[in-house]
Amino acid sequence: MERTLVLLKPDSIQRGLAGEVISRLERRGLKFVAMKLMKVSDELANRHYGEHAGKPFFDGLVKFITSSPIVAMVVEGESAVEVVRNTMGTTNPIQAGPGTIRGDLGLTIGMNLIHGSDSPESAKKEIDTFFKPEEIVDYTRNIDAWIIEA
Repeated sequence: MERTLVLLKPDSIQRGLAGEVISRLERRGLKFVAMKLMKVSDELANRHYGEHAGKPFFDGLVKFITSSPIVAMVVEGESAVEVVRNTMGTTNPIQAGPGTIRGDLGLTIGMNLIHGSDSPESAKKEIDTFFKPEEIVDYTRNIDAWIIEA
């Protein structure tokens, strides 16, 4: 089973869309194994977006992600990284397909509602950035037999 990090960005929280976004991921069959409402510090934002340091949009990313609370989640499922990314839609909401989170609910690249890790390797690093191991819960759902082929 694969895990990935999902962040509901400040615009999701301010617009009251957290439940809608979580529901869409849950309906896909993904399982939440960690979740918390948090305020991102400058230090955490710099660590998370470190690969973009020095780029013209970096300061805006940090300012945005620290502007309001977020919901950070660890999501588990078969091909979780790919499933989350497909459910989110492309980074630019105008180009994101209908039925995706960004395609249905977003308008601009800067406020695109959600972050999902882009690879299993990034997911591991990002999960470790936002969660301590003891904050992640392993459990079995009875419905998994109806979602994932054995």
